[in-house]
Amino acid sequence: MPSDRREFMKVLAAAVAMPRSQTNPELRTPNPGRIQALAFDAYGTLFDVYSVTSLCEQLFPGNGMALALMWRTKQLQYSLLRSMMNRYKDFWQVTQDGLVYSAHALKLDLTADKRTRLMDAYMTLAAFPDVKPGLQQLKTMGLRLAVLSNGEPKMLQAATKSAGIANLLDAVISVDEVKVFKPNPRVYELASTHLKTPKGSIGFVSSNNWDVNGAGSAGLTTFWIQRAAAEPPEELGYPAAHVVHLLTDLPAMVR
Repeated sequence: MPSDRREFMKVLAAAVAMPRSQTNPELRTPNPGRIQALAFDAYGTLFDVYSVTSLCEQLFPGNGMALALMWRTKQLQYSLLRSMMNRYKDFWQVTQDGLVYSAHALKLDLTADKRTRLMDAYMTLAAFPDVKPGLQQLKTMGLRLAVLSNGEPKMLQAATKSAGIANLLDAVISVDEVKVFKPNPRVYELASTHLKTPKGSIGFVSSNNWDVNGAGSAGLTTFWIQRAAAEPPEELGYPAAHVVHLLTDLPAMVR
């Protein structure tokens, strides 16, 4: 019994002497592999690209939805094709080219004034309702936050300012730096450089599953915002590490 008591006292003394950071999980030094920063896709993730539909309908009654859908499709298609062709043009030009094609395909009279109005709408796209509160919660957790987008710098600056989220971001990163579009791995490498955070500690968030696969292939921890519950994941081999439905679901995932 005396020897057992001595052993018990040794254990108790060691526990008392142990630093608080080892006894209280909340005070521990962050795990190097823990998410310390998040990079967000912009279009379709933070900003609703189909918020231009009402203006499309106003300018082309009866064709608004068709124009908005084809415009977005061609915008993405042209970004991919230009990357494959090694013929980069910035996202503003790609977006305009997609609009012009779509108007021609739908046999719409796209005057210079209408083209300008539709293009200007991309500078003030509506943010999804969950975006600002979600970013605010993540910011209070001490995470570094950035946008990592195909968007041209002025487009992104205007959109983040219009949405009232510019002050929540530590960086707004455009593919314009590397002159190639997602899902090229060089794009995702920009996140670590700008956020000054190891790649293994960066989470990438997108509602575009092909974008999630690209970021996963490049070594980032990925979060897919599955805004449409019926949408299946892409078959590209790099599925999302985590799936959420709203940006406000993220704090619980990275805490």
